[in-house]
Amino acid sequence: MDVEVTNYKRCSLVKAVGRIDSASAPQLGEELDQVMARGQYKIVLDLKSVDFISSSGLRVLVTTLKNCRKYNRGDLILARVPERVHAALDMAGFLPFLKIFDDVTSAVGHF
Repeated sequence: MDVEVTNYKRCSLVKAVGRIDSASAPQLGEELDQVMARGQYKIVLDLKSVDFISSSGLRVLVTTLKNCRKYNRGDLILARVPERVHAALDMAGFLPFLKIFDDVTSAVGHF
């Protein structure tokens, strides 16, 4: 899995490419932790090129979401979520807690 981080004035855009499974979820978690370590708690996660997410990947999303929302500092927003990943999020019951946008521009503009 590849992860690319782009910092904007109001938020950080994190693009993930490939599968988010037990082997690659720690890498995504580390990248997201580095973004938060720089004091950026407003994060847009672009999942367009992700074709699979496992429970390990879902755990990374929940941990990041909790850290971003802690003390009302920011939020984790998902953009361009593929149908297969959307179904996994729905099955896990995460949809009520997540903000999902159809395009990156709208997601970044939300902040």
